[in-house]
Amino acid sequence: MTTLGTPLSPHATKVMLLGSGELGKEVLIALQRLGVETIAVDRYENAPGQQVAHHARTITMSDPEQLKALIEAERPDLVVPEIEAIATPMLEELEAAGVVTVIPTARAARLTMDREGIRRLAAETLGLPTSPYRFCDSLQELQAAIAGTDGQAAIGFPCVVKPVMSSSGKGQSKLDGPGDVAAAWDYAMAGGRVSHGRVIVEGFIDFDYEITQLTVRAKGEDGQVHTHFCDPVGHIQQSGDYVESWQPHPMHPAALQKSRDIAKAVTDNLGGLGLFGGELFVKGEQVWFSEVSPRPHDTGLVTLATQWQSEFELHARAILGLPVDASLRNPGASAVIYGGQDAEGLVFDGVDQALAIPGTDLRLFGKPESFTKRRMGVALARAEDVEQARTKAKLAASRVKPRKP
Repeated sequence: MTTLGTPLSPHATKVMLLGSGELGKEVLIALQRLGVETIAVDRYENAPGQQVAHHARTITMSDPEQLKALIEAERPDLVVPEIEAIATPMLEELEAAGVVTVIPTARAARLTMDREGIRRLAAETLGLPTSPYRFCDSLQELQAAIAGTDGQAAIGFPCVVKPVMSSSGKGQSKLDGPGDVAAAWDYAMAGGRVSHGRVIVEGFIDFDYEITQLTVRAKGEDGQVHTHFCDPVGHIQQSGDYVESWQPHPMHPAALQKSRDIAKAVTDNLGGLGLFGGELFVKGEQVWFSEVSPRPHDTGLVTLATQWQSEFELHARAILGLPVDASLRNPGASAVIYGGQDAEGLVFDGVDQALAIPGTDLRLFGKPESFTKRRMGVALARAEDVEQARTKAKLAASRVKPRKP
């Protein structure tokens, strides 16, 4: 039986989120609805999640001593990593000492925060199909891996280069020829969350589409951990960053089953409780594993308009040991609203015009600072089918006009 305390009391159930952007904000809201005391941690003041949590804390989460001091001072029941740039070895140390429970586990956090850990687990330990790949520590190694002059099979062109640790497409490039390699290395070094000086280069897969398979590990009435799958989320990426998503994405039944088998193999190995966002490439009935995050996925913002329980509610319930319902309510779509400029304290025109479109909703994230390609909000739409929903979501997003005051 799960017991939840009253916030701000000696018996409170306390959850600390490490990373409090727009996804963390929705998780915090879901936790608060269940009477959980929340602590929102981020690297800058007034992050979206800090604006709705009981407590806001600002530290450098990649600094192990700062992280340890905060966790020991706050003594949360659960620590929930929401971004990559975290001192995960310190989380492993604190979990091993019995100081805190990490979601889903400290090991899972370490493996998935780094593209190398999760790729080696999927391809080398679990034997799952992935794109050809190599890890490189210098521009020279990258050039040799692509050309095959290092004694191994050439990755070749086109290929994709990513920092081993980054998010939302930062530092990611598609390379079409030798002239692109040096610029891709420099971009990866600038875009990594933590300066590791290490990249992954992946051979390009000729896929039909990419999906996110949201997968939930949650306790059932029998007290055992069960795996639940949301309907597949389709999406469009630009420079590695999602700009549009929809649910459900139509799939061949065999491809859907393979996607879920791959997702279950990875999440079973990682263990723990919570929602995982698995990224998969699909061509016909073939499926390749790409990445997994042990937390809500940006493309899954669409579930705010499509599911009985959004990915954020599923995550909140699962980590608390509560039952979940991952079923679809109706088709829907999401479309990103970018800041379009570098500025602080934007205002948003056209919100009324966007919401005048039937079946739409908005999330404006409340980020204190805007950049040209920073996600500042998302338009959501529900409809009888995905295509109608996509049209409405894109129209709603286009009507919101961020500007300097």
